[in-house]
This record gives sequence, structure tokens and C-alpha cells, in this order.
Amino acid sequence: MSLIMVGIIGFFLLFFLILIVRIPIGFGMILVGVAGMAYLTSIDAAISFLGRQVFVTAASYDMAMVAMFIFMGELAFNTGIGEKAYESILKWLGSLRGSLAMATVGACGAFAAVCGSSPATAATIGSMALPAMKKYGYDDSLATGCVAAGGTLGILIPPSLGFILFGLLTEQSIAKLYLAGILPGLLLVGLFMITCYVFAKLKPPAFKAPSSSLREKLSSLKGLLEIVILFVIVIGGLGLGLFTPTAAGAIGAFGVLVMGLVKHSLSWQKFLNVLTRTTTTVGMIVTIFVGAMIFNYFLAASTLTFQLGKLIGQLSVPPVVTIVAILLMWLALGCIMDAVGMIVLTVPVVYPIIVSLGYNPIWFAVLGVIMIETGLITPPVGMNVYIIGGIAKDVPLNVIFRGTLPFLIALLVCVAFVVAFPQIALFLPSIM
Repeated sequence: MSLIMVGIIGFFLLFFLILIVRIPIGFGMILVGVAGMAYLTSIDAAISFLGRQVFVTAASYDMAMVAMFIFMGELAFNTGIGEKAYESILKWLGSLRGSLAMATVGACGAFAAVCGSSPATAATIGSMALPAMKKYGYDDSLATGCVAAGGTLGILIPPSLGFILFGLLTEQSIAKLYLAGILPGLLLVGLFMITCYVFAKLKPPAFKAPSSSLREKLSSLKGLLEIVILFVIVIGGLGLGLFTPTAAGAIGAFGVLVMGLVKHSLSWQKFLNVLTRTTTTVGMIVTIFVGAMIFNYFLAASTLTFQLGKLIGQLSVPPVVTIVAILLMWLALGCIMDAVGMIVLTVPVVYPIIVSLGYNPIWFAVLGVIMIETGLITPPVGMNVYIIGGIAKDVPLNVIFRGTLPFLIALLVCVAFVVAFPQIALFLPSIM
């Protein structure tokens, strides 16, 4: 067989193992990558590369950065740092139509600024917001849909695991990627809030949430103080070059730990849970990353990625058509794959194409993260939907998926804005 044919067979075999056989994506990539390299070179060379890659990835300083930000997010999740933020935003929006839903989105955005995990954001804010919206007679689809969609902000607003993986795979600056996610994140918060307002107009709540006086509103801002301090220290320090991304994660985790101890919201049992979940998540990501490196090396050896980039570069279509095709591919993959798997599997393939077309990789990473967000609320995978289904046990999953549809449209509108106006993503990195 030709080199390209070996690469194509390996690619389809991987999808078969992941989607049909249901092998975890990390192990699937290791299996196909090692087998492909053994076919193209030798078994000894493939096994030797596997052993070396496991050590290099596990001992990588970059993996320490991943661990620190995951540790920070788990601490934020277990110390209840999002509760006061939700109450504060609600006091400011209480007089508006759909204020509880809008406050839920705002709280998701605020919590995302210290978490970086979409499922954790949805679970944290959902546990507080869903009972409140049920109390005031909100439609089930609006209540659950806004929490599931708001949770997706955890992967866009920095610190974001999605941007970390993009940076590691494309060798782009993590600090610049973080800065690039801020304005699109705020834009998406605004679009989600508008969606909540329109949704509530069509299906108004049975009761209106109570409004607050100006004094109460100003007093409630203390609930946002912790998040603002952590965000300024972590993202501000990165943007000013005061410390590395790994150090930023460590400093952020230490800050959340201190806040949890001062408020007595972090028990010894919770801390053990944080360590357990952090270790499990990091282990999963390391396994996926080892698989990605081996599989991508196999694809490079088969020349598939080079030939694909060359073919697309020769197509007589505007470059924007290629961008749209890649975005649609991500939208489709989001229905059947998790976010981490989509990133490590597709970015090494499409990144050379984007570079050959002359597009800014930072801008493209923002588009990629937003599109990968859609996979968190689209059936049948829809991780955030299943998390909300676990909280709102009396609401059928089809009702939650129906409630996320207007927010999915808002996500696509955000993508269109970033495509049409790249400076939304590139302005802050350009002044770094």
C-alpha cells in the first residue's frame, strides 16, 4: 500500500475503534499509532517511540501547567466560590425580564474566569440556579438550557483547558491565547443574555424575581471580589509577562486554596476529593496526549497531513470556504466526540492547512474553542446536558436539548462575528 493509503486506513480505523468499539480515545490513538508506525518502520522502532513518548509527556513541564489549572478549577468547584457571584449578578439584573436566567449566564461567565472546566461550571451554577428558577415558575427548557449553555463558557473564558491544549499542539503562546478568549467570551455572555431575554419574553416566568435597591446592589459586589482578584492576578500576570502559564496556574490554585481555608469552605474530605479528581483528570489528559503525539507522528510518516494540506491549498475556492468547512466539521464531530478528543485529534491535521492559507493561528484557536463548545450541548454526547439532567432529575433530556437550541444559535452567531471581525479575538493579544 502507498503511504497515503496507510494513513487513510489508520484514520478510519481510529474512528471505528472510538465510535463503534468504544475504546477510550487515548488508548485508541496509541493502538493505531503504534500499529501504523510498526507497519511503516518496524515493531522495535514503534515500541521504542511509545516508551519514549510516555516518559516525555508525563515528565513535561507543560503537563504541570495542565495539572495546576485543573487543580485550580477543582478547588473553585469545591469551595463554592460561585455562589456569591450568582447572588450579586442576580441583584443587578433582578428587575429585567428573565433576570434569573440572565444572572445564571453571568454567574457562569464569572465562575469560568477561575475554573476553566465547562462541566464544573454547569454543575456549580446549576445546583444554585435551577431550584431558584423552578421556584419562580421558569419554563423547564429555558431554565435547564441556559445553565447547560452557560456552562460552555468554562472552555472559552480563560483560564481554559481548551486553549492550553491548542497551545501545546500548535506551539502558540498560552498567554496570548488566554487574552484572545476574553473579548469573544464577553461577547458570548452578552449573546446568551439576549437569548435569555427573548426566551423569557416568549415564555415568561410565573413570577418576577424581586428587585434590589442601589445600596443592596453595591453591597453585593463583594461577592464578585474574589473572582476579580483571582482573574486579575492570573490573567493580568500572564499578559504582563510577570510569570509563566505554569506559575500562573500554581498561583491561582494557591489563591483559591487560601480563600477556601479563610472562609472555612474547604474541609479535609473536600480537599482529598479535589486531589482525587485532579489526578484522575490529569491522568486521562496525559494518556490522550501520549496517544495524540504517537498518532500524529504516524500521520506525518504517512505524509497524509502534508498531502491534505497541499490538496486544499490547490483548491480554487476562497480561503474562507475552507474555514467554514473546518468549522462545520467541528460542529458535526461535536455531536459524537468529547472536547478534549476533538482538539487532540483534529488540530494537528487542520493547523498546517490554516497556516498555509495565511490565517492567524491565535484567531483560529478562538474559533476552534467556540465550535468545540457547541459539542457540549448537542446530542447525543452533550456532556453539559447530561450534567444538568443529573441535577434536574424531573426534566427529560429531550426538554433540556430543546432548551439549548436557541443558545446553539447564539454560539454560531458569535462564530460569525469572530470570522467577520477577527480583531474581536486579536485586539488584546496585539497589545500584550
